[in-house]
Amino acid sequence: MKPNQHLPTEINLHRKSRLLVISFDDGSRFELPCEYLRVNSHAAEVKTSNTPITGKEEVNIERIEPQGNYAVRISFDDGHDTGIYSWETLYELGQNYERNWQNYLARLKAIGYERGSTAENANQARDIQVLYFAYLAKMLRKEQEQLQVPSSVQDVTGLLKWLRVKWRDRGYLLEDDRVRVTVNRQFAEPFTRLDAGDEVAITPNSPNPPPPPSS
Repeated sequence: MKPNQHLPTEINLHRKSRLLVISFDDGSRFELPCEYLRVNSHAAEVKTSNTPITGKEEVNIERIEPQGNYAVRISFDDGHDTGIYSWETLYELGQNYERNWQNYLARLKAIGYERGSTAENANQARDIQVLYFAYLAKMLRKEQEQLQVPSSVQDVTGLLKWLRVKWRDRGYLLEDDRVRVTVNRQFAEPFTRLDAGDEVAITPNSPNPPPPPSS
């Protein structure tokens, strides 16, 4: 192993959110969008191109294959499967995400390309079903409801924040650290993206409701 080489301790692919979450042995943790990884592939056909890769707003990862003990091969659902990502490459992409991403957007602007469907979907309200369990169902007086959430609600964190405002004096029941959330019956992270038609279930972490905040 090279001096100061960073080694991953955990790699998780969140397909719904199109995120590869990777933690390293120095405590660093990065959430890398699939689009970002795809357009920054080190494959020869990408690295030698004079123009930025476009049209990858909805790309996802199909599989991740170990390459010895130094890298992984990432295969994307657009057919691109020649990108080898070393641990150092992934670490650099994580550390320099903001700079790399802004550089990419600047290159897109220079060729007159405007990112498509993801940006378009972000401006649309979406219908989702929300299920409440345990004391939430009793205290909110409903077990489920069909909601149209505004375009500003993009993920689980945003939904809980919006629901706290919606429920006003009972919003304290939905604080982030008091509930756990599943989306389409799969455990969700705070960053899990929400799409039209999703089923979101909210369950308290404790069997006993918290006291209301003092006024």
